[in-house]
Amino acid sequence: MQRSKLLPLIVACALFMENTDSTVIATSLPMIAKSLGEDPIALKLALTSYLVSLAVFIPISGWMADRFGARTIFRSALCVFMLGSLLCAVSNSLGAFVGARFIQGMGGAMMVPVGRLVILRSVSKSEIVGALAYLTIPALVGPVVGPPLGGFITTYFDWRWIFFINIPIGLVGIVLASLFFEDIREEDVPPLDIRGFLLSSCGFASLMLGLNTGGRHLVPEAVSYACVLGGAAALAAYWFHAQRVPYPVLNLSLFRIQTFRIGVIGGSIFRTGIGAIPFLLPLMLQLGFGLDALQSGLITFVSAAGALIMKTLAKTILARFGFRRVLTINAVIGAGFLAVSGLFTPMTPHAIMLSVLLVGGCFRSLQFTGLNALSYADVSNREMSSATSLSSVAQQLSLSVGVTIGAFALEGANLLHGGKALGAGDFWPAFLIVGLISASSSLWMMQLAPDAGAEVSGHVPVSARKMTAEAIAEQKPLD
Repeated sequence: MQRSKLLPLIVACALFMENTDSTVIATSLPMIAKSLGEDPIALKLALTSYLVSLAVFIPISGWMADRFGARTIFRSALCVFMLGSLLCAVSNSLGAFVGARFIQGMGGAMMVPVGRLVILRSVSKSEIVGALAYLTIPALVGPVVGPPLGGFITTYFDWRWIFFINIPIGLVGIVLASLFFEDIREEDVPPLDIRGFLLSSCGFASLMLGLNTGGRHLVPEAVSYACVLGGAAALAAYWFHAQRVPYPVLNLSLFRIQTFRIGVIGGSIFRTGIGAIPFLLPLMLQLGFGLDALQSGLITFVSAAGALIMKTLAKTILARFGFRRVLTINAVIGAGFLAVSGLFTPMTPHAIMLSVLLVGGCFRSLQFTGLNALSYADVSNREMSSATSLSSVAQQLSLSVGVTIGAFALEGANLLHGGKALGAGDFWPAFLIVGLISASSSLWMMQLAPDAGAEVSGHVPVSARKMTAEAIAEQKPLD
């Protein structure tokens, strides 16, 4: 198998394990709470502790890979994630469970960014789109496989088995990485920006904790607001700090590269809306339509099939039309399918739901593949580790913000309808709002040059083709 296909599939072991693990837990929280003798609301700490851990440790993942070797860090991250999984499985108290989830997050923060770094440094520019297309699939499959898998295991076996299934997947990833990964590292690694790490980690941790607890009654609202304000202040302090040090832990100067800036900022706006899907759609199908977790999971799974279909077409489409045209138009189409999902009713035939989710999954997959490839199109190998860290942090933050906005929009619509139990009519405003947010990302994509990322996409603009043809026509024959 070609390295441009093999390496992404190895990293996909880690990405699939991480994304599936995060979603199966949400389905199983009531049973976990009952087993531990806790209120189910208190178990939301298990979700937020994982996100906080990601935010804290992702910024140093690139430096760790450069300093100790990408293969070494990737395998170590898999081991840490598996250790956290085992500790989750044997936890008998809320504190132990939350601590185990934090350890899992430490491994997750290193696995995917470092794995992506291996891919970007191991394949040619022309192969990046195809390689990242293979990597994108688990990111879409995990969230839709998780709910039915978690419901099935919890219902017919025991919730602790959710974490044991990570072990064989992690072991396969370790073996494959040992066989096929090069231990890529930099010869001259700058010192770690400890002060910047503390500011960024405290900032992202506080901000994400505040966003993920706001409106969910996990902590007093004053604490949530304080976390958001404190986190924003710490990040502002980091911004000024990063301007004065030669090697900041998050290299904000990368935003000078247009393709990276638009890919990360515009992509984060698109992901903000899409990030609400795993939260809103299962909730609508279960609480709004009366389906059980397994039934709703089997419906949402079809979007992964759309991603699989698009995997084979993404490179051809980008080569034919280029990044600017594809990402600008596709952002609106993908957001439109997201908003249309809010029009589902309990009487909507399942065939129509499946069709909308299938086609919508195709367009979302195309957008994710294009955004990932565009972001690194003009980044040098020397800056690649910094770029993957900064991009990964932005992705986690945007997904967290998407869930929060979806939750607030849903709660607001419910209050307008009397504040009773959630019903089918409470969901369409939330889907509309997050859909509009995703669609607005097209305003960023329009700023791209017609030939942006051409080396990666293989697209040659019409103007360039005309100029080449005219130049050939003007050449005089040799006598």
